[in-house]
Amino acid sequence: MENNSSNQPLLAPPAPVSKADRLFTIDMIRGFALLGILMMNIPGFGIDRSQFASILQGSPLNADFKMSAFILIYPEGTMRGLFSMLFGAGMVLFTLNKTEKPGGVTVAEYYYRRLLWLVLFGVFNAYVLLWEGDILYFYGLAGMLLYPFRKAAPKWLIAIGFLCFFINVYKNQLWWNETREKRHDYLEAKAAEKRKEKLNEKQQAAISAWTEMENNRKPDSARIKENVSKMRSGYGTIFTYFIPRNADGETWWMYHGIWDFAGMMFVGMGLFYLGFFSNKLATSTYLMILIVGYGVGLTAGYINFYEGQVKDIASLSAYVDAWRWPHWHLYDLRRLFVSTGHAALLILVYRSGLVNWLMKALANVGQMAFSNYLMQSIICTWYFYGYGFGNYNHLRFYQLYYVVLAVWVFQLIFSSIWLKYFQFGPFEWLWRSLTYWKKQPMLKVAS
Repeated sequence: MENNSSNQPLLAPPAPVSKADRLFTIDMIRGFALLGILMMNIPGFGIDRSQFASILQGSPLNADFKMSAFILIYPEGTMRGLFSMLFGAGMVLFTLNKTEKPGGVTVAEYYYRRLLWLVLFGVFNAYVLLWEGDILYFYGLAGMLLYPFRKAAPKWLIAIGFLCFFINVYKNQLWWNETREKRHDYLEAKAAEKRKEKLNEKQQAAISAWTEMENNRKPDSARIKENVSKMRSGYGTIFTYFIPRNADGETWWMYHGIWDFAGMMFVGMGLFYLGFFSNKLATSTYLMILIVGYGVGLTAGYINFYEGQVKDIASLSAYVDAWRWPHWHLYDLRRLFVSTGHAALLILVYRSGLVNWLMKALANVGQMAFSNYLMQSIICTWYFYGYGFGNYNHLRFYQLYYVVLAVWVFQLIFSSIWLKYFQFGPFEWLWRSLTYWKKQPMLKVAS
């Protein structure tokens, strides 16, 4: 909470969270999550998505397969999950650190103004920086659901989060049931065809629908060639190419993915109130969370990858015939457990004092998470897209992570240097200035 000195009014107008009020462990965990998100985003920047199918159908001894297995079992979804939980915690911090001046702008107005600017930054990231995997747009919209629940008890916040997960699973199961019905209709129509019966329009449509579904999963050389050609083109071509892709993606994710974002945000709010992110629990508690989180989460991830994703890619028909429910129902369970395991591990390492320099560097990245997130878009689009260095689809899957490592090193160093001289990252400063509609101080003042 903000401290009131003797020369301050009792009711101070809302203002940005001061450095003294920042929680080091939250910044540290946020920095870890921010860097980890690039592990998931880099394929979207650097290669045609069809490569995943050929990788998962290839030899398990192949370097690309091994890297895919690691990514999809361990960090996939968990870094965004951790980032979403911290976003929820950050929204609580934003409201708790504000008092209102009578007749002035309310905390709620500042809160929603902040989120509306975030939505616009997301549009900027998607349509100007040309990153079709932007999450800022969705965070801004999903975050608008949180404010009415800011004073709810932790147990209810976590319960709401789990309700969101249940809705997500329910919607996925409905889609899976429709897929199984299409498969059933296809098999019945093929059986009739085998008996030399004349097929009616419904049976013909069933065969066409399933055949089209399977064909859409196969690599399309013409589509791949067109995609690679456009991605290696100039800014104008890619900008035009991304307009429908971004519009479709934003529509799909707001309809289907809102439960993903909101669920983790609500859980994050609850865990913040319990002191989980602010280093207030016993060491034995964090150790238990680490063991259970990784034990349950990584086991679920292993099953989902080898029994679900690999077999689904190998043969959709065989997979649909074999399972009444898909393995990706384990997704939210896995990411929730592994995400909390990540946070517990970081806090335990921090308490050990073994690599304080790294924890401090991660906290610097986390304090500048907004700038670093947009910086990743700028660096990667210029490295891969045609208007930059044009390396799109030139690297193998595992080689993309050399780029990730280089960006990590740069951001760890850059953030540490920047915060020696400035109070905020450049985009944090702009976001705060727009939120409060007042130019914020940027340079650090010598104490």
